[in-house]
Amino acid sequence: MILGIETSCDETAAAVARADGAVLAEVVRSQVETHARYGGVVPELASRRHIETIDQVVREALTRAGMGPRELSAVAVTGGPGLIGALLVGVAYGKALAYALKIPVFPVNHLEGHLCAASLGAGAVAPPFVALIASGGHTNLYHVKSWGEPELLGRTLDDAAGEPSTRPPRCSAWAILAGP
Repeated sequence: MILGIETSCDETAAAVARADGAVLAEVVRSQVETHARYGGVVPELASRRHIETIDQVVREALTRAGMGPRELSAVAVTGGPGLIGALLVGVAYGKALAYALKIPVFPVNHLEGHLCAASLGAGAVAPPFVALIASGGHTNLYHVKSWGEPELLGRTLDDAAGEPSTRPPRCSAWAILAGP
């Protein structure tokens, strides 16, 4: 049983999964209302909100999975990229929990997590494939040759999708040719 913790930006999330990838429980606490009046995420506020909610989110995920912390075999936590203060909250919590339980903790690359998420739920996706990540501060196109080795093909030159912009966008275009 693996506990996953995600605090890279403005949502505090935890999930419990089996080693085969089956997700037993997931809990997400949004901070949309906290940041709405500012027109975007305020890093310091995001970090504080993570501190206030992470323990509740993890406990709720374990409860929904019908288990206690001592049944965990590992902790996986987002190690980057993301807002440094927000990441530190999740990493510190994950490391402390893993230390207390004497289980390993594994850092997870936020963007590779997005790529792997394509295999959850509807059915496994196997490399090679091309993937577009349009999330928060990232609008990237990857060629995933094999798991753990994504190759960045391109990214926007202006603000990423999901980020508010105060300047006019520049034109960005991608042309993709794919063969069998």
